Amino acid sequence: MALTNEKVQSYGTETTLEESAETHPKWMFWKKRRYVVATLAFFGFFNVYALRVNLSIAIVAMTENKTITLDNGTIIYGPEFDWDSKIQGYILSSFFYGYITTQILGGWISARIGGKRVYGAGIAVTAALTLITPWLASVNVYLLLAVRIIEGVFEGVTYPCIHAVWARWAPPLERTRLATLAFSGSYVGTVVAMPLCAYLAESLGWPSIFYFFGTLALIWCAIWWVVVAESPDEDPKISKAELNYIKESLGHIDPNRRIHHPWKEILKSLPVWAIVVSHFSENWGFYTLLTQLPKFMKEILNFDLGRTGFMSALPYLAMSIVIPISGYVADRLQEKGILTTTQVRKLFNCGAFLAQTVFMLGAAFVLTPGGTITCLTLAVGLGGFAWSGFSVNYLDVAPQHASVLMGLGNTVGTLPGILSPIISGYIVTTPTAEEWQIIFYIASAIYLFGCLFYGTFASGEVQPWAIEGRSVKDTPMQERAKEGHENKSFEPDI
Repeated sequence: MALTNEKVQSYGTETTLEESAETHPKWMFWKKRRYVVATLAFFGFFNVYALRVNLSIAIVAMTENKTITLDNGTIIYGPEFDWDSKIQGYILSSFFYGYITTQILGGWISARIGGKRVYGAGIAVTAALTLITPWLASVNVYLLLAVRIIEGVFEGVTYPCIHAVWARWAPPLERTRLATLAFSGSYVGTVVAMPLCAYLAESLGWPSIFYFFGTLALIWCAIWWVVVAESPDEDPKISKAELNYIKESLGHIDPNRRIHHPWKEILKSLPVWAIVVSHFSENWGFYTLLTQLPKFMKEILNFDLGRTGFMSALPYLAMSIVIPISGYVADRLQEKGILTTTQVRKLFNCGAFLAQTVFMLGAAFVLTPGGTITCLTLAVGLGGFAWSGFSVNYLDVAPQHASVLMGLGNTVGTLPGILSPIISGYIVTTPTAEEWQIIFYIASAIYLFGCLFYGTFASGEVQPWAIEGRSVKDTPMQERAKEGHENKSFEPDI
């Protein structure tokens, strides 16, 4: 809802939205510091997923049969690393062993010291470890497993801590578009990394994959650390108008207060578990394809490495396009009063899961190159609408606890990254098309369960247990929240 020519209180000073309105056109996003933060977070997630997905392509090159000349001049034909499907499954899932351990911890730390620091540090350490991955792999497979686990530990903080950033930077009616803009970087990173990894492996050898993306991520870390401030109050380049707008829309939350998380109420909350179940369901299909799609395309569709990298990226290209569009549409539906927050979250989340169920089953039955790629692209692409449902819902139900809630959800949501590659390794052993069909059936069933659970128990309202601990007197919006209210605010042209 829009407030015009009305006075708003800002830390003891009065101003009007007319006075605070800026003259910058909307497309000049760099004049709005919250969109600068979102854009750099986009590139941060680009690097997060480029660092995560690189091994899915590299392992194809590392284990394919080829002519190898030994140091003594002997020429042999075979793989550089003779790992069977079970070992490869453990290698591909090892990242998630570490990743699952720091989800809640990352949210807890970022709620106390700030999301900007934790986000940047997590990616920086992961990037540095990526640079030494080729050497460790050549020494011993167990060292490769160890470094991937440690990378997971540091990258595990990234998703939870970004909600600590939005708790300070994102006005309620812009949460979806800011969060989904940042999250879409994950899929753009996947789109770019998969074919680029294949090209690097064929042109310069598989080690170049790790050197290139490790260096790129370290460059991003330096930029993030210099440009982004922990909160709007600490940003020297933010305009007074934008600072006032963010403060008013968030209800003057004191960024320095100590947050106490009501764990008993959190763990008893069905709306929270609806988000967590959806997070698990979406990640099952996503991680299954992220880790297994290159192998499926090579073994069943008979694509070569270069074509595998390109075709594996198509589903994520679709998702990277859909996510920011869905975020914009979701916010507009709320701004115009067409749908409530709860209705938007359920519509986008459940609609996406139903579409994914249908197209994942289609991929299982078709099993032709064109048909399978089309079904998988639609399944993953339409899943982008779910990110305007469950992923932003953490901020709806408990804004100041969103980082730890995201940590809880991503802890459960990481289990598919551990279990799916291992289960796939045990099911797909021959490999045959029938074995791969089972993988798609499992993903379809999990999507359908997630749809039903979220549609039944999800909410877009701030939960009563999330109101405690506000540092200033209640605003009208906060008074409504005590009984459970839909998240609403105003949006000047800033």
